[in-house]
Amino acid sequence: MFDRFRAGRAASGGEQLSVAQASVDVKEALALQGQGAQLVDVREPAEFNGGHAPGAKNIPLGNLLVRKGELDADKTVLVICQSGGRSATGQKQLLREAFTDVRNVRGGTAAWKEAGLPLER
Repeated sequence: MFDRFRAGRAASGGEQLSVAQASVDVKEALALQGQGAQLVDVREPAEFNGGHAPGAKNIPLGNLLVRKGELDADKTVLVICQSGGRSATGQKQLLREAFTDVRNVRGGTAAWKEAGLPLER
């Protein structure tokens, strides 16, 4: 299921995926992270320090393009924020920067908490 989408495009024809199609729910994000996907939290440091998904790398949205070199463009990148808005913006930014597989985590950290998934501080 997850391998159907690469480079922000459908594998069958190269047409651009919509943000909704290139998103995952929190449980899918956790599973993908376990398979080696990079989880990037684009919230501000104070928000991040208040609780974040384990293993997430904090790169605030305003710094994402400057710090994109900290990410592997050839691996799946999962972008998360508080509720899904900033991460959708971050997803679009990374897709324009030649990242091959970037997905927005629907519902963000709020949905992560609501699903009872682990958090770090």
